[in-house]
Amino acid sequence: MKLNHLNLCVNDLSKAKDFFETYFDFKFLEQKGKALIVMSDSDEFILVLSDPKAFKDGEDEPYPKAFHFGFLVESSNEVDQVYNRLVEGGIEIDKKPYKMRGSSYGFYFMALNELLIEVSCLNYRNGKKISTE
Repeated sequence: MKLNHLNLCVNDLSKAKDFFETYFDFKFLEQKGKALIVMSDSDEFILVLSDPKAFKDGEDEPYPKAFHFGFLVESSNEVDQVYNRLVEGGIEIDKKPYKMRGSSYGFYFMALNELLIEVSCLNYRNGKKISTE
């Protein structure tokens, strides 16, 4: 079984589309009116961006505090590259990449109306410890 899509509710479809194209290499597939945008990445994962106000009785509701999603990259060098690209693009990030949870390296940041996003790499694969450098 493969998880193939995620629907994220956002306040500004255009801004969210630009964000995922610019910083995470998603490609635009289609837009359905003012309600949603469909995007895909190189692994064919589908990201749906939707504006809850465009649906019947739609209201903005905040995500729970612990809600977040993450991007996994291959190495600590790639984590640093993503971090630098975000900072150079004017995205505010409170803390530089760091070793977290004893098995990964990465960082968290808030974007798109307080969505918590993680970028990290793991130092284990297939049950074996590996170098992330």
